[in-house]
Amino acid sequence: PQNEHIEEHIKRHGRRFDHEERTRKRQARQAHKDSQFAQKVHGLKAKLYNKKRHAEKIQMKKTIKQHEEKNAKQKSADAVPEGAVPAYLLDREGQDRAKILSNMVKQKRKEKAGKWSVPLPAVRGMAEDEMFKVVKTGKSKSKAWKRMITKATFVGDGFTRKPPKYERFVRPMAMRYKKAHVTHPELKATFQLPIIGVKKNPQSPLYTQLGVITKGTVLEVNVSELGLVTTGGKVVWGKYAQVTNNPENDGCINAVLLV
Repeated sequence: PQNEHIEEHIKRHGRRFDHEERTRKRQARQAHKDSQFAQKVHGLKAKLYNKKRHAEKIQMKKTIKQHEEKNAKQKSADAVPEGAVPAYLLDREGQDRAKILSNMVKQKRKEKAGKWSVPLPAVRGMAEDEMFKVVKTGKSKSKAWKRMITKATFVGDGFTRKPPKYERFVRPMAMRYKKAHVTHPELKATFQLPIIGVKKNPQSPLYTQLGVITKGTVLEVNVSELGLVTTGGKVVWGKYAQVTNNPENDGCINAVLLV
């Protein structure tokens, strides 16, 4: 089943996505590799390595500092007054307060940390037996490898079930959802939007893969009818939203748009 899933994934997103994902993961692992190397290395090599690392860190800090200077004073040449000026006004003239704020480096830094500020940062952990119910199968009901998911789930449009004999995870029809009630925090309005997919379920990657929706899950929703546009004037199609209720108890999905 695993490789079938992967094939499906490649069909849907193409190898390009696969490559990007791999590159991203490689970069993410790099920090661990560096750290291991730094702990093992000794002698002259260590000195050189640490010096290089030190220089890099300083450079990074400088860049960050540069981009955090919100108000930078700049001398403007043309604003030099004629005649004598009292000493206390010398500094005041001939200066523009310019706003220097490059979002790009900040953005990059945020992405490196990979943290979103989400409405619900902490989520109650769930044990496996709460998420899955064991379905006994076989002639004498002795096989127990099949699981029924007890939470709300999302399955895509082109989804067909595997034959019951090979189906490992059963997602009950009654607990499947296509729409979510998404609240826009700034507009203070709620819209019923179609779900595109489950971006991340904080409980575990397996649940993300299965499309299980619990409290705190980040969904991708279709916001085309809200008419949001990017700075370039393109219509935004998908946006992330975090689930704020327990869908399995409420029979609906309430979420807050991450803006």
